[in-house]
Amino acid sequence: MQLADFHFDLPAELIAQRPLAKRSASRLLALSGADASVRDLHMSDLPRLLLRGDLLVFNDTRVVPARLQGRKATGGQVEMLLERTCGERTAWLQVKASKAVRPRTTISTAGGDLQVLNREGDLWQMEFPGPVYPFLEQFGAVPLPPYVARAADELDRERYQSLLARHPGAVAAPTASLHFDAALLAQLDALGVQRTCVTLHVGAGTFQPVRVADPLQHVMHPERFEIPASACDALNAARARGARVVAVGTTVVRSLETATPAAGAPWTPRSGDTRIFIHPGVRFRAVDALLTNFHLPESTLLMLVSAFAGREAVLASYRHAVVQRYRFFSYGDAMFITPAAGVREVQS
Repeated sequence: MQLADFHFDLPAELIAQRPLAKRSASRLLALSGADASVRDLHMSDLPRLLLRGDLLVFNDTRVVPARLQGRKATGGQVEMLLERTCGERTAWLQVKASKAVRPRTTISTAGGDLQVLNREGDLWQMEFPGPVYPFLEQFGAVPLPPYVARAADELDRERYQSLLARHPGAVAAPTASLHFDAALLAQLDALGVQRTCVTLHVGAGTFQPVRVADPLQHVMHPERFEIPASACDALNAARARGARVVAVGTTVVRSLETATPAAGAPWTPRSGDTRIFIHPGVRFRAVDALLTNFHLPESTLLMLVSAFAGREAVLASYRHAVVQRYRFFSYGDAMFITPAAGVREVQS
């Protein structure tokens, strides 16, 4: 497996720069991993792709305004992006500056001074003048992905956030959930489709490119996840009735596949950090179908989707999406994917 195996050509004009006026107005490309067939649909068609009793699993993380502008005492500008908190007033951040910052450096911001404490790899530990999340809510900006070529505005505070977002901690949205509005959720409820939530706080590492030719040498950033008791009850009930588990987004796949119990054992609450890297050759134990957005070329998320439906089938579906002018990435359209033969482990 080589990084180049996951390349595809994408015209820049297909990268969605703004959300559609209506969340559920997105297009939906259905891919069958079993035979590599595709269908051009819309999110309004999702209910007919689901079965009564299916369990939709969402990620209820909440995006924080994690991008922060500052200035060193020398006058040099500093741009910071939250990676994860490590205390009420301390956090690890990515830093962009004309010259590297150093421990014991003070960075001034609109909300007060941040103190640089330590460095670990490409992350810097800093102390905030107050609790991290309230500080960022007041002084931070929505951390739009780097391929969105504009500054964040007030609309992004609403639309780069799922209706189900509850627990602050993410610096990127679990974008598959952005397609659900109240009307679509109510329609699925009426059809007998079940839903539950897990939490994975998406870190800034989700935007880090794979920089090695052999993807298996890539090191994933840790991300915090939680499978609560309510989700375990829903997952156990779905298993008992023989229903499908449909992951709404790759972050849900990573959470569930990290925490899947041994064959025959029930789901039990679990939390911690995950560095799971799902790539072709990895078999799935928890997820039966996947709703997801389109992903960046040569990214770990494209590798995850390729592991689920087959690399050739996924890349062919992406080429189809380009020809049909689908909108790509965070504010773009979605895919509904069922697995290729042999990628699922049977759980008794």
